[in-house]
Amino acid sequence: MATIRDVAKKAGVSVTTVSRALNGYSDVNEKTREKIKMIAQELNYSPSLLARSLVMKKTKTIGLLVSGLRIEGSKDNFTFEVLCGVNDCAGELGYELVLISTDSKKQQEKTYNQLCKERKVEGVILQGIKTDDPYLDEVLKSDIPCILIDIPIESDSVGYVTTNNKDGAQTAVEHLLNLGHKHIAMINGHSQAFVSRERLAGYEAALMKNGIPFNESYVVNGAFLEDTAERETTKLLKAHPEISALFCASDLMAMGAIRAAKKMGKTLPKDLSVVGFDNIILSAYSTPSLSTIAQDRYKLGFEATKLLTNLLEGKEVEKNKVLQTTFIKRESSIENHK
Repeated sequence: MATIRDVAKKAGVSVTTVSRALNGYSDVNEKTREKIKMIAQELNYSPSLLARSLVMKKTKTIGLLVSGLRIEGSKDNFTFEVLCGVNDCAGELGYELVLISTDSKKQQEKTYNQLCKERKVEGVILQGIKTDDPYLDEVLKSDIPCILIDIPIESDSVGYVTTNNKDGAQTAVEHLLNLGHKHIAMINGHSQAFVSRERLAGYEAALMKNGIPFNESYVVNGAFLEDTAERETTKLLKAHPEISALFCASDLMAMGAIRAAKKMGKTLPKDLSVVGFDNIILSAYSTPSLSTIAQDRYKLGFEATKLLTNLLEGKEVEKNKVLQTTFIKRESSIENHK
């Protein structure tokens, strides 16, 4: 196997020049850099990541730190799609990726800085964090570059990528209002999620815009879980039989809501229109197929990685990105004839 010395000898330059050329230093002449790259390719030379990290004091490794990674969330594919976006962008930019799983309990046993140093990551993309998780405060105090997904907070070393959750939710509810629904309830996620706050704000904004008073008893939390949403929907519809439409803050909860309504003998969408949020794969195959707000989870991961690598490389660019949503009309929402 060829070594860096072999490349240097054939190119007629020093080992230091080869190292600096292959690692992107600007003080190497472009003609020389291209010559070195060509020779390295001819000799099938591949620099050792460990050696490079020792020389440059950089690992070129980023972490995707996921909080609350559970089998219950596998149906919506959220983490997988974000991971694919992170992985593809990291690969394009020459970074290695480490997946790190945590939860509220683990965060109390090991600090954020300790975890990052153990995994030898230069920066982190953080997903699934709750407002009351210990790591959120630690991230903001740490000097380790971090991009938060769906947490709109920014500091010198922290940025974020999110979807325009408020506008998406408002679009969903306005769609139901335009179909003639006046009694529209909401199955939200939970109070520790930033997206829940934003989607509730969108729900309220749509009602206010159309002169419909907000009814607090029409909003329940489904914890972003199918079974929980089913239970809460059953209680909600029994307490308020006048409800003709539901906006669910996730497609997975919408699946639970649909199941609850069917068990109560309702015919969907005739007796109850439902709109979800996310556009997961299952939403197109449910019965009825689910009208929903689509967000690009792959792009969330891809853009988060771009922002993080910009931070790591000291580029003076924006540290936040807000992605837009798209409304997808399917079978689960029709005009209200009650």
